[in-house]
Amino acid sequence: MFEKIKKIFTNKEKRIENLISFLIILIITLIIINKILSNDTKKEENYENKTGIELATPRSSEQIITDNLEEKLEDILSKINGVGKVSVLITYSESSSLVPIYNVSSSISTVEETDTSGGKRKTETENNEKGVITDSSSNVITEKMTMPIIEGAIITAQGADNPTIKSNIISAVEAATGIATHKIQVFEMGDE
Repeated sequence: MFEKIKKIFTNKEKRIENLISFLIILIITLIIINKILSNDTKKEENYENKTGIELATPRSSEQIITDNLEEKLEDILSKINGVGKVSVLITYSESSSLVPIYNVSSSISTVEETDTSGGKRKTETENNEKGVITDSSSNVITEKMTMPIIEGAIITAQGADNPTIKSNIISAVEAATGIATHKIQVFEMGDE
């Protein structure tokens, strides 16, 4: 067997042909491996939410919080007697924000000068520095997160034609969100 391999590599013409064949196979193999690895990273970037809908990009934490509130309201309102199927839309006037922790340092330096004619001058310089504190991975350390401010809510429900049920829905949304009752609109759900 080794003799066959020796014969292949001893013949110059065959050696060049074999080398070219080897390089072509190597390039094709590298292209295939690259395709496989790039598909794996694309699969990691895409993920599925609870409903199984594939999302192209991950949602922001604010979007998750707001969607979660709407889902919770839909779930609890649908359990109220007579309400039936429910859909909730909440509007916000401001977005959420993170308040970082700052490292504040200040210093005051005082310089007193006397000129040649006997006059005195006193100069004070104040230096304030404010920098964001980060952890060892350069992530900003936050003091608190302010939640988005809820502006209003629109609810559609199958049982909203009944005034008592409509009132119960408004009371429940007011209790859960703190929205004033005049900012909560409830409508009867139409046929889809």
